[in-house]
Amino acid sequence: MSAATLALCVTGALLALLMGLGLSLQLGYGRGRARWPHHALYFAVCAGVLGSGVLAALAGRRWWALVPALGLLLAMPRPRPGSPAHWRLALACAAAFLAGAWAAA
Repeated sequence: MSAATLALCVTGALLALLMGLGLSLQLGYGRGRARWPHHALYFAVCAGVLGSGVLAALAGRRWWALVPALGLLLAMPRPRPGSPAHWRLALACAAAFLAGAWAAA
């Protein structure tokens, strides 16, 4: 397994954790305790997508396929947390990452 593929897999796992934690926050579980891990995972996923793109570029793969996912992730703070626009954007981020990872792998 190459470094780019490993980075994509780790970032995908972090994104799944982020989505699960975000869903629990959306449903009202652990609002006081789980907010900072959610933000830490968000930062880790953003860094992972960027790092995966760099490793994919160095491996000669389609790094540009991850750019939409990174753009959507960086737009996540725009909608108010808990609003329908926030979780819809989160789903769009996950779909863009899945498509980008498929193309860059």
